Amino acid sequence: MTKRADGSYSSAWRGLTKIVVPPLLYALVKHEWHGQENIRNVPAGSGLILAVNHLSYADPLPICLFTHKAGRYPVFLAKSSLFGIKGLGTVMRGTGQLPVYRGQADAALVLRDVERGLRDGACVIFYPEATATRDPGLWPMVARTGVARAALATGVPVIPVAQWGAQRILPYGSFRPHLLPRTTVQIVAGPPVDLSRFQGKPLTSQILREATEAIMRDITGLLAGIRGETPPAEPFHPAIARRQARQEARDRDGRPVAEAAADSGTEATPT
Repeated sequence: MTKRADGSYSSAWRGLTKIVVPPLLYALVKHEWHGQENIRNVPAGSGLILAVNHLSYADPLPICLFTHKAGRYPVFLAKSSLFGIKGLGTVMRGTGQLPVYRGQADAALVLRDVERGLRDGACVIFYPEATATRDPGLWPMVARTGVARAALATGVPVIPVAQWGAQRILPYGSFRPHLLPRTTVQIVAGPPVDLSRFQGKPLTSQILREATEAIMRDITGLLAGIRGETPPAEPFHPAIARRQARQEARDRDGRPVAEAAADSGTEATPT
């Protein structure tokens, strides 16, 4: 029994996953990987963060294999509900994954556990967006600041990672995977994000936001390289998009009846 971020994990469980999971994933998914030397360059036994864009419920598995083949065992922050699934929860607890609850106090506790694990040499996988992107073009959206807080509090390097392809296996909102033909998942890890200008400063909201934006810029740049496309000038913000949609709905509802009916393809009936 050895240490993990919030206590201990089972060496037997981790050993079993190292034997079983890689051949299974190789059989299900093709891969195209680059940049693993950026992970290997972090000394063994030192903590590090992999900050990854999130496209699909399927993308953690290729990231697991990518991280394992780079010489590190991945520790994910995962929704607490996953730990209640029979079988899956046993594996997640046994391998030392970290449950994330909805409450603010619980969020603070898991960040404390993450920081302890990083200081003990863990490789922690962060999805800074906290959920699969809602951007219509599948670009990274505005992220939360937990990844920046963990990095600046511990001083560990943040390796930006971009991945593309898992959304074809399991599109967001779907529970029917498309396994045939095998999909190629592309993953690229970049050099550590330069956070030097934030080191030693109080972890204010502004500092955490700016550091998070620096991390997300590097991830987005890597993804642009994979896709061969130009990302949006500003990241998608779900809350702003919802407000805009509500305002547009109010504007439509506030128009004259005849104009609204014309747009809908129906006739306005006078009363």
